[in-house]
Amino acid sequence: MSRSPISRALGGTLIALGLVVATAPMAATANADSEKPTTAQLPAMQRDLGLTKAEATDLLDLQEQARATERTLAKRLGSDFGGAVFDIDSGALTVSVTDAGSVPAVEDAGAEARVVDNGEAALDAIVADLNKVKAAERVTGWHTDLAKDTVVVTVLKGATKSAEAMVAKAGVDASDVTIKETTKAPVTYADIVGGNAYYIGSGRCSVGFSVTGGFVTAGHCGATGARTTSPTGTVAASHFPNTDMAWVRTTSADTPTPYVNNYSGGRVAVRGSSEAGNGSSICRSGSTTGWRCGTVVSKNQTVNYGGGQIVYGLTRTTACADRGDSGGSWITGDQAQGVTSGGRLGCSGGQGETYFQPLNPILSRYSLTLRTV
Repeated sequence: MSRSPISRALGGTLIALGLVVATAPMAATANADSEKPTTAQLPAMQRDLGLTKAEATDLLDLQEQARATERTLAKRLGSDFGGAVFDIDSGALTVSVTDAGSVPAVEDAGAEARVVDNGEAALDAIVADLNKVKAAERVTGWHTDLAKDTVVVTVLKGATKSAEAMVAKAGVDASDVTIKETTKAPVTYADIVGGNAYYIGSGRCSVGFSVTGGFVTAGHCGATGARTTSPTGTVAASHFPNTDMAWVRTTSADTPTPYVNNYSGGRVAVRGSSEAGNGSSICRSGSTTGWRCGTVVSKNQTVNYGGGQIVYGLTRTTACADRGDSGGSWITGDQAQGVTSGGRLGCSGGQGETYFQPLNPILSRYSLTLRTV
């Protein structure tokens, strides 16, 4: 088999829930040693991204280098920085700039430069304008697309004119927006069936990440004051819609630990919450479909779940999920990313379309401390 672009880029291969508050269920892995992300995540990355073990390892190394380069350039270029996208096929980081004079600085840092008209800040402003108007009934969401320097508005098939009217009402230049039709509307992943996860009333969701005193999860799983079991706790704060975040304060009988279940007999250690870049690979853990991987498609995604339930600021991915996975962990390497919100149902077709609520805004809003090793 020929070597993939990932291999060529680097020149070769360089829990019981009452005891462990991580992504449920963990009964079979409570005593397992935590693994490094480059070993614990590899099987799912190979399965879901079509990589060999060596390629998956190379990809994690490349992404870490790309994140460091992106942070450096964002600081150096200031307002000329227009965002960055990582390509898992080539291993290249493409940095958008709004001034051609910044191209040499990007290339000197080892990244590819692209001069754009808008850039990330301008695209985020367009999303903010769209967020101010009432979503048309058949509009399913909107998000920035840094690779194409546009804002994408998704609508159910046949509803393009509704989207065009919404864009016009928001006062947004139509040339900065791309309208795409879809056949399925997104849904949240809360489940009303029994299973080995945490329960809230008659519903089942998945634990996100441990924090001091409990764990974070999705807001649509339960309202403030609701009681949870396995582990036992109380929803200390919950917000949905607009955002999709909550945290559960657990009893002293449960010990929050800095691990995520990889559903392969091991646990992934959490060492921080540095945000993954656009295009990066990412994995999620949930009580229904286990450990699944995909890539980050876009950030600042607005999702219309219907019935007036609109959520802003989500991250869109290609990983799949299903009912009961709501609230579960998203992680890149050893860096916690967020908790599952919703998307298209099922993993029978492999990759899917799933959204997560970024973690750092949750920690900030509720003044929480992430448990890390």
